[in-house]
Amino acid sequence: MSSPRCRPRSPAVKTPLEDDDLLSEILLRLPPRPSSLPRASLVYKRWHGLASDPGFFRRFRRHHRRSPPLLGLFDKHDVTFVPTLEAPDRVPPGRFSLQPGDGDRFMSLGCRHGLVLIVNFTPRQMLVWDPVTGDQHRLTIPPGIAAHAEKTIINGAVLRTGAHFQVVLTVADNQDKQRRRALACVYSSETGFWGDLISTPLPLGVPRSDHPIFQDFAKVSTLVFTGNPAVLAGNSLYWVLAGNFQGILEFDLGKQSLAVIRVPLHMLENGHFWNMRAEGGSLGLLFWTDTSIQLWKRKTDCDGVASWALARTIELDKLLSLESQQVSVIILGYAEENNVLFLWTRGILYMVHLESLQFKKLCETRCLSHYHPFESVYTSETSIGDEHDAADLLQQT
Repeated sequence: MSSPRCRPRSPAVKTPLEDDDLLSEILLRLPPRPSSLPRASLVYKRWHGLASDPGFFRRFRRHHRRSPPLLGLFDKHDVTFVPTLEAPDRVPPGRFSLQPGDGDRFMSLGCRHGLVLIVNFTPRQMLVWDPVTGDQHRLTIPPGIAAHAEKTIINGAVLRTGAHFQVVLTVADNQDKQRRRALACVYSSETGFWGDLISTPLPLGVPRSDHPIFQDFAKVSTLVFTGNPAVLAGNSLYWVLAGNFQGILEFDLGKQSLAVIRVPLHMLENGHFWNMRAEGGSLGLLFWTDTSIQLWKRKTDCDGVASWALARTIELDKLLSLESQQVSVIILGYAEENNVLFLWTRGILYMVHLESLQFKKLCETRCLSHYHPFESVYTSETSIGDEHDAADLLQQT
């Protein structure tokens, strides 16, 4: 009589890696790097079948949407892609290329949840673009916002809500100099319509910043500054206000309401501020001078009174080993999910992780531009259509 240990296994009993449901759950938990699924697809034909399934790919993106990798940057002005990852995870610039049509003139307003929000000046439209899938949605700017487009700048933000997306457009109305106001309007892909116009008054007579970046706006009316894209913190979007008033414009997604937040006076007098997501998910500020950055956090006490508290200071000259005290550092972008700052100094673009303070030189450039970090899960299901395609993808990236 044979020992139980030597008995052949019943054909009906499957090992964990032979159970497609269990295997898909294992593959679903692979790191969300571009090379993860192509590598897995080369192991076995069954793995390839699961990894290349469009339904699984969508699940993979949804599963990792809260912790997406930082794939690269989109230049604000020409929407070209600059990769930030190393091989084999590096995404070639050509894979995220947006080809304008006849008469199109694009400018990016920001990225979030794997989507890019673009304003098309001719014709006046908004474009929501998913670089991973290639999907594009062109939206007509609502009349209440479009009425101000000829005189000032339109700004906005995009975000996903489950299987749908929302676009929030905002603009400053300066027609009545004594009753300036900020306006906002929300589009939902679920309904296919823009909502009602939302407004809030803009303060008057508040000291303005003397920082060089705002000099061009010092004599104009208030505007929603496109040099700093919106930041999503908690359940609100935040933009920088510039011009006759410097501060922060808040749009509460739950309440569908606008509000203005004042910035500490010393930030307006001695430097420049940049919205960020602070530790814990609340609103934070980067107070930026030539050689240092202070990280501030907005706190609200039990009585509902809000105040600003200094969290820490980063000495950029020491971090980046800048020898000259005359060297200035300029912030060109901020990735809210990965908490990464993009800095330019002495012709070099750096990325700095604000938690670890690890930094990396991205490239040398003399042309200054603002960059919108693209944080998304990318593994094109079409690129692993067969084993040869998957192997080619790993060689190209």
